[in-house]
Amino acid sequence: MLPHVRGRPIAMESYPSGIEGEGFYMKSVPRHFPEWINRVEVAKRGGSNVEVTIENAATPVYLAGQNVITPHIWLSRIDAPNDIYEPDRLIVDLDPSPGVGFAAIRAAAREAGRRLRDAGLVPFAMVTGSRGVHVVCPLRRGHGFQEVHGWARALAEAMVADDGKRLTLEWRRENRGRRIYLDVNRIAYAQHAVAPYGVRARPRAPVAMPIHWEELDDSRLRPDRWTVRNASDRLEAEGDAWKGIGRRARGLPATTLG
Repeated sequence: MLPHVRGRPIAMESYPSGIEGEGFYMKSVPRHFPEWINRVEVAKRGGSNVEVTIENAATPVYLAGQNVITPHIWLSRIDAPNDIYEPDRLIVDLDPSPGVGFAAIRAAAREAGRRLRDAGLVPFAMVTGSRGVHVVCPLRRGHGFQEVHGWARALAEAMVADDGKRLTLEWRRENRGRRIYLDVNRIAYAQHAVAPYGVRARPRAPVAMPIHWEELDDSRLRPDRWTVRNASDRLEAEGDAWKGIGRRARGLPATTLG
């Protein structure tokens, strides 16, 4: 997890009474956290917020002891003063409505990847440990969140225009029908997405697992295929499918290709 989360502010999904109880997000660092937990101050409307960043393996271990099950990361890093405003990840979150089979999710992810490659980007895939797939492209920094979001939104709109029976940009769940929601709204300042290798607050403790792109062709693939019990076996056999993802970063294309 560490190479994928370093330098990124996180939101901490906590369940003090266990996953059967009520959970909540912590974005501010609690006062009792020890000094060795890395902190970063980020601007927010009307002031600022001090948030955790994960810089070493001891930090997620400590967070687990504080009832934090899942870290959710920003799409930008804090390497330099202005970098926090320039995302280095583009995410298309394929979120299925009830009744949508995972084969349709895999097909939509492959189509998103095709369009992203045609535009000059390099797509990666991750099963979320919940219901869907994240298609992620590393970006060279230099564009703000609004510009990157606008580009991703145009790509999603083109996909929906070509396949409106299966895909939607409808934000309200009750209006989606049996379609896949193409969520690009995580591409915004202070928004976040589940961290690679993050454990989800669901039965069996599934893990958000980066996968090799060709695994989207595997009919056995499921969004919660890997759990805390078998994730280490997967890593021993396959390694990190996103290793070196940052070296595949490309600049935001000038236009969206269909």
